Amino acid sequence: MTQKVAVLGTGKIGEALLSGMIRAGWAPEDLLVTARRPERAEELRARHGVTPVGNTEAAKTADTLILTVKPQDMGALLDELAPHIPADRLVISGAAGIPTAFLEERLAKGTPVVRVMTNTPALVDEAMSVISPGTHATQQHLATAEDIFGAVGKTLRVPEGQQDACTALSGSGPAYFFYLVEAMTDAGILLGLPRDKAHDLIVQSAIGAAVMLRDSGEHPVKLRENVTSPAGTTINAIRELENHGVRAALIAALEAARDRSRELASGTKD
Repeated sequence: MTQKVAVLGTGKIGEALLSGMIRAGWAPEDLLVTARRPERAEELRARHGVTPVGNTEAAKTADTLILTVKPQDMGALLDELAPHIPADRLVISGAAGIPTAFLEERLAKGTPVVRVMTNTPALVDEAMSVISPGTHATQQHLATAEDIFGAVGKTLRVPEGQQDACTALSGSGPAYFFYLVEAMTDAGILLGLPRDKAHDLIVQSAIGAAVMLRDSGEHPVKLRENVTSPAGTTINAIRELENHGVRAALIAALEAARDRSRELASGTKD
């Protein structure tokens, strides 16, 4: 049986998801999209062959609804959708900090809800998507979410209680790496390199390090030690990082991101 999937509030991540699903074999005619601006909806139709619809039609027609709106817009969207979503529809929420209970309280009793936190590398099919079931979601519902988000990267199931931590690590994670590359590029310029060369050196080093972390099976400490020779350049750099509290700053930063995710969740409570 053909499954129809609707992506509601199709921004960059939503479009990346659609594109990945099509490359993974989903038929464009089975994909519905909604967008706030009509011209955006038509752009998606022209680019991907998907069908633009209104939110109400998506709720009535699709077997799976993926809600990709901003957290602050989720309540209004659910108010609009709730009268039209049958209890057997799968609803996937991609909004940071919004618990499944928030959706379940506003939808028909028994509606299966799955919470997913993905990240911007979905744009290049290298996303990390973290998946958690709501009260009524079955293993099949989770498998459907994995099929969809697996089209743009890796997926991982976690209990919903770990979602805020995952948001801090992987949801916001790409920004930390971009920030680090930005700082290292500035350092390269300070050391006398042109910006473009500093950028290329750092980006390729980051790619190589990431592949080693993924494929070698070695602990990051071991990989770092392999680069850190006695009395060499690397250990001098590591000493300065430790002296400036970089490790402690990273831990504090991730705690702050987790706490903000919790605040977003608490703001949804009636």
